[in-house]
Amino acid sequence: MSNRLSSQQINDFIESQKAAWPLAADNFKALDGVRVKNVELPGWTVKVQFNPARIVSSGAKVDAKTIRERKCFLCEANRPAEQQGIDWGGRYTVLVNPFPIFPRHLTIPDKSHTDQLIAGRIADMARLAADLNEYTIFYNGPRCGASAPDHMHFQAGNSDFLTLAPALEDCELKTIATDGESVLALADSLPLRVFVIDAYSPEAAQRLFDRLYRAMPVPEGEREPMMNLLCYATAAGVRLVVIPRKRHRPSFYGTEGEGTMLLSPASVDMGGVFITPLEKDFDALDAETVIRVFDELCLNADEINRIASDVE
Repeated sequence: MSNRLSSQQINDFIESQKAAWPLAADNFKALDGVRVKNVELPGWTVKVQFNPARIVSSGAKVDAKTIRERKCFLCEANRPAEQQGIDWGGRYTVLVNPFPIFPRHLTIPDKSHTDQLIAGRIADMARLAADLNEYTIFYNGPRCGASAPDHMHFQAGNSDFLTLAPALEDCELKTIATDGESVLALADSLPLRVFVIDAYSPEAAQRLFDRLYRAMPVPEGEREPMMNLLCYATAAGVRLVVIPRKRHRPSFYGTEGEGTMLLSPASVDMGGVFITPLEKDFDALDAETVIRVFDELCLNADEINRIASDVE
């Protein structure tokens, strides 16, 4: 399916879009001035970014009524004239994200207006990661940070940005299932428990993910298990990190009232970079709050172990 885009082609594309699109150029330039701090967790350093432009995403209304009444900003007909795209595989379009978190930030929507659901798309994700080997491809479930739950899309950002990947290098991985030389494992020694698939082909990644997917619970009212996904190239293939979720936003989400924070965690936050569009939240976010977010939004040890034991 891949038409073999390279990271260099995408890097050049980003620069051309910044030259032609003032909104994108201004927002990428603003990244030079964002404030960043480190929060130390057991075995993992998480970063916190104060990024006012991301209030568009963090504060996005994603209820059914709002989605029905707004034009889909990922459909070609509704995109700004300046926003150009590159075809990938005949099914997806690579776009520059005009509200970036990463120094190089992409949105990669399906060409058709179809719901944000991951079933059957892991091989695509793995091929994208192999093609764009300087980038981490990520997926936000429809209630796990996606601001466009009505239009299937991946995002991507330069792989040296997120901090979860290096933390996982030092973790013990407990093997759950294999597919030839490809392995599905559990990493449960960090404050965030995740499944890791090390795959030697996109097809093996899809097969192992499908086994995990069938074992994951589907909350009432949802169409798929709640999750965030990260996928990036390795020396031997690709690594897919599966972060099971059980809640959309923390109990203290909001802008009014003592103790509230405008935090709407998605793959980037779960990957080790918490985004705060409000300065008060940037100042207040600490290790205790980060761990509280993980505890509220993600599965506990018993729930994770139950999934692991149910993998066929």
